[in-house]
Amino acid sequence: MSTVVGGFLVPHDPLLFTAPDAAPAAKREAVMDAYAEVQRRFAALDPTAAVVVGADHYVLFGPGCLPRFLLGIGDVDGPLERFPGVDRAPLRTNPDLARAIMRHGFDHGVDWAVAKALTVDHSIAIPHRLVVAPTGEVATVPVYLASGVEPLITLARAAQVGRAIGDAVAAHGGDERVVVVGSGGISHWVGTAEMGRVNEEFDRQILDLVVAGDLGGLCALDDADVLARGGNGALEIRNFACAMAAVPGATGEVVGYQAVPEWITGLGFVQLHATAPAAGAAPAAGAGAGAGAGAA
Repeated sequence: MSTVVGGFLVPHDPLLFTAPDAAPAAKREAVMDAYAEVQRRFAALDPTAAVVVGADHYVLFGPGCLPRFLLGIGDVDGPLERFPGVDRAPLRTNPDLARAIMRHGFDHGVDWAVAKALTVDHSIAIPHRLVVAPTGEVATVPVYLASGVEPLITLARAAQVGRAIGDAVAAHGGDERVVVVGSGGISHWVGTAEMGRVNEEFDRQILDLVVAGDLGGLCALDDADVLARGGNGALEIRNFACAMAAVPGATGEVVGYQAVPEWITGLGFVQLHATAPAAGAAPAAGAGAGAGAGAA
C-alpha cells in the first residue's frame, strides 16, 4: 500500500532568483539554509514521489479558464517564467500515481480538472528545484489550487481536496512513499500600494496553527481578515490547508522563518509530521480511533 509519509510548507518567492542580493546577506543565508534543511529532511523520508501544491498566478490559466483545482497527469516541464540560472526543463513525473489520484477523486466527489501536458510556474518549479530534484529519482505530481486568483477556492474546500489526495494515495496499489509540499505565502502584498510590507505577527499566527495541527482553525480564518492582515499573497495559505489535510494527523515543526521586505514576503518553512495512520491503514496497537487532520 502507498503512504503519505509526511509533508512540508515552503515559500516560492521568485525574488530568490531574480533579485538575490536585494535581501540582507544574513537573511538571504538563513532562507537558503532553511531550504537546505527542508531538502535534507525531505530526502530522509525516502520518498518516491512528491505532490507539490501550487497557486494559480493567472499566467497559466487565466482569463480563458480558471480551474478550482487542477492535477497534472502527463508531461510536465517548467518553469514558465525565465529566472537567472534556472533553465526550463522537463520534470520527472509519475503519471500512474497522478491518474490514481484523479480516478479516486472522480469516484469520491472531487472533479479534478486535469492537464495531460503542463508547464508549471514558479509556485511548483521553485520547490521542485530546491527540495525535490536534489533528492534524485523522485517524481513530482503537480497540483494547482485557485488560491491566487479570484474566484478563489475556499479554505475548507482546499482541505477537502487535500484529504482526497491523502485518501487516494492510501488506496493506491504499489509501494509509493509520498511527500506533500504546500507552496506559498506567508504575508505579502502583490501589485498593491503595500507591496514590500510583511506582517510577522500574522505569519506567526499561521505558523502557530500549523504547528498545533489546527487545520480547523486555519480553515476558519476569514478571507477579509487574511487579506487585511496578510495581503493578497497570504490567500495562498489554501495550499497549506491542502497539504496539512493530505498528511494523516498533521502537526507542524517550524524549520525556519524570515520576514524579508526586500523580497516582499514573510518566508516560512515547516515540516508536517504524520501522527495518524493513513486512510485505509490498520491502526497501530493501542491507537485510538479518532485521530485525524481536524474538521474543515
